[in-house]
Parts: sequence; C-alpha cells; structure tokens
Amino acid sequence: MSKEVKNPCISECKVRDGVCLGCGRLREQIKGWKGMKKAEKKQVAEAAQQRVKAMKKARKKG
Repeated sequence: MSKEVKNPCISECKVRDGVCLGCGRLREQIKGWKGMKKAEKKQVAEAAQQRVKAMKKARKKG
C-alpha cells in the first residue's frame, strides 16, 4: 500500500493575495485538498513548498 501525501498545513493560516503564508498553498488548493487524488496532492505539496521558499527569500531581500 502507498502512503498518503502529508498535508502541508502548519496551522499558521494567513492568506494574502490568494496564497497561504504558512503552507504556501493557494486558497483553491486548501479548499480542495480532501477531494484530491494522491498525484494531485503530491504536485500541490511540491509547488507549495517552492512558494514558501520563494516567499522566505523575498522577505530576506526586502
């Protein structure tokens, strides 16, 4: 059996411009998480991780 994709939520929910500043997911991705298939969850989690890294990098520059 394959493992479930871990939900990227870190319970620091603050959405700005449609993106959660805590986990990096888009508002639509947060709403639809439970209904997503494993492959879609994996893709969303990876994209969210990249968004968080980009936001942290932008904060350091700014």
